[in-house]
Amino acid sequence: MYKIIKTDGNAKRAVFKTVHGEVQTPVFMNVGTAAAIKGAVATTDLHEIGTQIELSNTYHLHVRPGDHIVKKLGGLHKFMNWDKPILTDSGGFQVFSLAGLRKIKEEGVTFNSHIDGRKIFMGPEESMQIQSNLASTIAMAFDECPSSVADRSYIEASVDRTTRWLSRCKTEMARLNSLEDTINKEQLLFGINQGAIFPDIRIRHAKEISELDLPGYAIGGLAVGESHEEMYHIIEETVPFLPKDKPTYLMGVGTPANIIEAVDRGVDFFDCVYPSRNGRHGHVYTNRGKLNLFNAKYELDSRPISEECSCPACRNYSRAYIRHLLKAKEMLGMRLCVLHNLHFYNNMMGEIRTAIEEERFKEYKRMRLEGFMQGED
Repeated sequence: MYKIIKTDGNAKRAVFKTVHGEVQTPVFMNVGTAAAIKGAVATTDLHEIGTQIELSNTYHLHVRPGDHIVKKLGGLHKFMNWDKPILTDSGGFQVFSLAGLRKIKEEGVTFNSHIDGRKIFMGPEESMQIQSNLASTIAMAFDECPSSVADRSYIEASVDRTTRWLSRCKTEMARLNSLEDTINKEQLLFGINQGAIFPDIRIRHAKEISELDLPGYAIGGLAVGESHEEMYHIIEETVPFLPKDKPTYLMGVGTPANIIEAVDRGVDFFDCVYPSRNGRHGHVYTNRGKLNLFNAKYELDSRPISEECSCPACRNYSRAYIRHLLKAKEMLGMRLCVLHNLHFYNNMMGEIRTAIEEERFKEYKRMRLEGFMQGED
């Protein structure tokens, strides 16, 4: 299922085989929260820009249109016309981010929908049932994502509960995969490591969840307010205690520099809303840092966003034209920026894979990090 092809230091170049096709890692998963990339990007576009795997959100699809509707329409792959792997997150992060609207018990969490205010209960079994209805390739375990500034005693109790919930997720997924009407009977479950910024709690939890022998493991609860240095330290401390022969997924991270630093520490799955969110606001990535296309200096700039880029935006349009579209609030401007940013991330991951294969990842890292520091053209 997961095979390491090459290592360069702690960086891993691997292939992950699933029922919906192979994923070459390290990989960036393009985030389509409600079964669509924000910014008018279609699944046909995702093929063109080299997307390997798409990520959708369990909570958002549960409240709208409803996971039972998606199941009746043949599952998420048919619903959104995407034939490659899909990872669904468990909804845990969204549930716990609805601060003040939730009540945590051992069974699960009661909270109010952000759409209509109705009461919803979600626990490990409910999350697995929703994700089974969605029929994603990879389902994430239901966990608590506590605040990074919570005190140690709260983090310890939270992590212990997350471990108990993970066992329940595994049991429920095995049951669901055995049912006759389940669309994807080979759905995979990834567990999630928590522990805020306490290395010893992280390590203990990594050891405990590794014993469940799941197809993959994620590091959650980072990029939620701690410094980059704290995040890198936790990754360094935790990764050695997760199974070497399984994919390691850093949830919700991050900038191009964050990704390169995490690859160097043994991580090979990533997701983040940055490329699409920044693109919708006219901020675009290049190998020489991020550009803000709203800046007046691009008004007469006939160059593409990046002369090194082969995305649909850079092949066909100038900075000046895209800036005009953004200023005029034409949706095409936002769409072109999002396409460029996702292509940039997907292409960067391809460069990382090649650099690891050729045992020059350290040099690649140095070159890219220096480039990102240069700032705007």
